[in-house]
Amino acid sequence: MEGRKALEYYVLDVFSNESYRGNPLSVVFTNGNLELETYQNISKEFGYSETSFVYYSPAQKALNVRSFTPTGIEIDGAGHNLLGAVCGALLKGIPIFKDQEENARFVIMKHAAIPLTVSFDPVSFYPVVQMHQKSAVLRQEIPTYKLAVALGLKIEDLDSNDFVPTIVKTEVSHTMVPIKNSQILNDCIPDPKLLIEISKEYQSEGFYCFTIKGQNEEHIAETRFFNPIIGIYEDPATGTAAGPLIGFLTQKKQAKLNQEYKILQGVKLNQPSIIEVMNRENDILVGGSSIITMKGELYL
Repeated sequence: MEGRKALEYYVLDVFSNESYRGNPLSVVFTNGNLELETYQNISKEFGYSETSFVYYSPAQKALNVRSFTPTGIEIDGAGHNLLGAVCGALLKGIPIFKDQEENARFVIMKHAAIPLTVSFDPVSFYPVVQMHQKSAVLRQEIPTYKLAVALGLKIEDLDSNDFVPTIVKTEVSHTMVPIKNSQILNDCIPDPKLLIEISKEYQSEGFYCFTIKGQNEEHIAETRFFNPIIGIYEDPATGTAAGPLIGFLTQKKQAKLNQEYKILQGVKLNQPSIIEVMNRENDILVGGSSIITMKGELYL
């Protein structure tokens, strides 16, 4: 590949300690910003729900992250795209926090500083990254019948006695959709066109379908996520939706402040993912770990 610039990349499985589970993310290491078309072409070539591009800025004393979907849309939210990027940089040995105070760590995403807490699993030594999202804001309810039709379900399949489908925002606005049980959740077949129409009508993005699990279960909820308006038909792990969900459940008295919970996602895709969440007084923590599954070079 003489004469062509090479960039190193990792493919990580995010929200998992095992390869071929969790949410796959390509992380490309650059020396600075690239042309917009280059970001878009590389993201399209990988074809994952998102591709993150990272470089360390000595001037800003922080890791810079930009993330794109295969359809060329740049992502604002801090979800698996940011968690995987940070884990990838740490696993590569980039000293991204060397000039930061231990209790004030952050990375920069699209010019905004995103605070983080980082620890290392005592057994695997993999980095565990917790992203600090803003407190959840409940915005608007969506009529149950609209979402039932769009998800290929009956109205009674949505658990509307306790919850109403509600748009909730931390970093990104997603719709929380209560489903009666796991079987209905995993049997539903959404209509992407109808979901896109609802997203446009209510100026929100994806749909986080969830069912509450029993108190003896390891996780508080099982979920599926659909976001066709940005080209994601189903996602195996979605940090930007997990934050709003725990905020929603806390405000509905189904979860407690300052208590860690786990959300299970990706079962239908055979990519089970565990997302760790905690609703605190002034923010929401969304975290987990990642494992490198592939690495290589791409050429410009």
